[in-house]
Amino acid sequence: MNAVLQPTGEGSLSISQRLAAHAAAFELEAAPADVIEAAKLCILDALGIGLASTTFDFAHRSLAGVAALAGVGEHVVIGTDRRYGARDAALLNGILIHGLDYDDTHPASVVHASASAVPVMLAEGLRNRASGARALAAYLLAVEVDGRLGQHAGGWWQKVGFHPTGVVGAFGAAIAAGYLQRADASILAHAQGLVLSMASGSMEFLEEGAWTKRFHPGWAASSGITAATLAVHGFESPQRAYEGRFGLFNTHLGSHAPAGTEAVLDGLGEHWEMRNVAIKPYPVCHFNHACGDAALALRAEHGFDSGEIVSVTARIHENQMPVVCEPAAAKRRPQSDYDAKFSLPYFIAACLVRGRFGLAELEDDSLRDPQILALCDRVQCEHDAATAFPKYFSGYVEIVLRDGRRLVRREQVNRGAQARPLTVAEIEQKFFANAGLAVPASQAMQLRDAVFGLDRAAGLEPLCAALARA
Repeated sequence: MNAVLQPTGEGSLSISQRLAAHAAAFELEAAPADVIEAAKLCILDALGIGLASTTFDFAHRSLAGVAALAGVGEHVVIGTDRRYGARDAALLNGILIHGLDYDDTHPASVVHASASAVPVMLAEGLRNRASGARALAAYLLAVEVDGRLGQHAGGWWQKVGFHPTGVVGAFGAAIAAGYLQRADASILAHAQGLVLSMASGSMEFLEEGAWTKRFHPGWAASSGITAATLAVHGFESPQRAYEGRFGLFNTHLGSHAPAGTEAVLDGLGEHWEMRNVAIKPYPVCHFNHACGDAALALRAEHGFDSGEIVSVTARIHENQMPVVCEPAAAKRRPQSDYDAKFSLPYFIAACLVRGRFGLAELEDDSLRDPQILALCDRVQCEHDAATAFPKYFSGYVEIVLRDGRRLVRREQVNRGAQARPLTVAEIEQKFFANAGLAVPASQAMQLRDAVFGLDRAAGLEPLCAALARA
């Protein structure tokens, strides 16, 4: 394969070729210190969630299914004693990181970038004996690509039925995998053209509270590894993966395909999407968070009991409502923990009844709690004309009490977002709480130290050893 990028038929380099050229030349030293530190925190958060997931039924079933297909390999599956080939380990690790819907989000793109980027970093970083710095650089490349592609759609991915984490995550994964294989720009361009035929992720899971969303980032990671490796071995692909007549934007978004696709590249290498990734304080869809914060703040400030509430009005952007508010009857009676993660009425009601929201509020006893369900029936969802969506996931809550009081609170910026980040202490606290569900405190501390020292590590072996079940 020719290592020199050849202009497309239109006489200029395509978007995939220009992304490839940037990635091929990238070194971690080009990233500002705050970007590198943000990356480490997101990786730590993702791995802690992956450990916590191993205590849930969906993880056991996922492990059993992949075990029926996988052969023995050298790649660790988070929180287990199993080692599989690179693609199978990446698939499972993506499921584990995303399975609780507690992982980070790039708000403007609504992409859970770490859920596909970290599995690729682990699998291909170890397979290619990359240094910690190069593995961290690959992770950053994936996040940058995912954030740029995702937000360019202007919030339309989910409205037309695609889960952007599965769709654009495959492209970031392909670039990260190729980078760790030390592919040149021409090969990285072909990796993107190849993964175009693999990128998907349907939103149909919302109709039944099904598990398929959990699968999307792992499949994106596995697909990216496959595409990059085929490209390295000479498999050719289309060079206009994004803007082509049957490229990503036209096929997946149809009439909503954005104009001016060159904007994907604006500020590349100078404006860092890593800075915009939000770490979640709650294990539910990120669209819900600001309303939960508003409800809890009102409860704490005014000290009312949930039985005193006559009605609750929650406002978010109309593009978010089909995901967490509709159909209204179904959202008021979630049938599973995963169903509940995508129910704004349930989330607000549980916050107001329990005064908190954690993994316990997704257990069966909470889903059947008569107080929570009764309050669900009094929650109405409306469009918020003053929202900052899609830059931030704003939330407005109005509570009317029996004594006539009308309590209102707006959270314009969701906690964890760039303008309102969680502190390092809060992120570490979340990590230790999640990791502690699966491993001893000493192992969790070993893992934390390995992540924080990643840019100075000779390889990924210590990190992977800290991830395995003793």
